[in-house]
Amino acid sequence: LFEWLLGRINSSIQAEATAPGGASSARRKTRRELAFIGVLDIFGFESFAVNSFEQLCINYCNETLQQQFNGFVLQKEQQEYVSEHILYEFVEFADSRACLELIEAKHTGIFATLQEQCLFPKATDSSFANKLYGNCAAHECFQADGHVKAMNGFVVVHYAGPVCYATEGFLDKNMDHLSPEALELLRGSSDPFVQRLQQ
Repeated sequence: LFEWLLGRINSSIQAEATAPGGASSARRKTRRELAFIGVLDIFGFESFAVNSFEQLCINYCNETLQQQFNGFVLQKEQQEYVSEHILYEFVEFADSRACLELIEAKHTGIFATLQEQCLFPKATDSSFANKLYGNCAAHECFQADGHVKAMNGFVVVHYAGPVCYATEGFLDKNMDHLSPEALELLRGSSDPFVQRLQQ
C-alpha cells in the first residue's frame, strides 16, 4: 500500500518536457522526472511509564535512522571538509552502532532472542527476560538491576537516553498474525489493487 501510494504521488508530479525548439511533436517530447517525493514517516522516540514491544520497534527504527543520518550527513560532510582542506569545528555526534548491535545481533541480540523464544511452545515472557539477562548482561547498552528484573524488564541505553521495557506481551506481539479469515478475504478479492497487496 505504501509503495503504491508513493508511486501514485510520484507519477502525478512528473511533467512533460518539450524538446529544444519548442516542437510539439509527440516524437520530440520526452517524459522526465522533474521532482519526486520520498516519505520518511517516523513516530519519534518513545519512552513512557510502561514501554513494550511497540516502543522497542519504534525506538529501534529511530536508532537506525539516527545512525544513517549521522553517517550519511554529518560524517561524510566532515570527511569532505577534510579532503578539501576547509577549516571547520569538528561536530561530535552519537554513534548508535553498539545499541543497534544489542538489538539486532544474530543469536544473542534482543530480536534474535525473542525469535528463538517464540519457537519454544512453553516459552513465556519471563523465560524471554531471563534469556536476555544471560545473553546481554555484559553489553554496554543493556541494563537490568534487581528492580528491573523483578518486573521481568530490561533497559536499553538508546542515543536519546535509557528506556526500560517490560517484557509482558512480547512473545504474543512478536507472533501476531493476520487471522485466517482476513487472509482468505484478501486472497479472494477480485480488485487488482487488493491483489497487488498480496505480492
